Amino acid sequence: MTFDQFTATLDQPQPPTDLPPLVQALWYDANGDWEQAHEIAQAREGEKAYDRLHAYLHRKEGDRFNAGYWYRRAGASFFDGTLEDEWAVLVKQLLG
Repeated sequence: MTFDQFTATLDQPQPPTDLPPLVQALWYDANGDWEQAHEIAQAREGEKAYDRLHAYLHRKEGDRFNAGYWYRRAGASFFDGTLEDEWAVLVKQLLG
């Protein structure tokens, strides 16, 4: 699936069933369901990709301190850009 194909699914009532969990989380986030996205991020704490998602979600929540913790756990730098840019970067990375 391409980035454009993925963004075209955002108006559907549910994410496509064949999406990997991290991409599903970003689908839920884009649709205003931060809690569902956060549950997915928490499901596999300790895995860098999940920790990286966790960092983004806490940054979006406005908790810079907690976001910093998760960026460090993921081995990533604090994202220096808009939340929209970070979301797009994550989606593109996860879709390959």
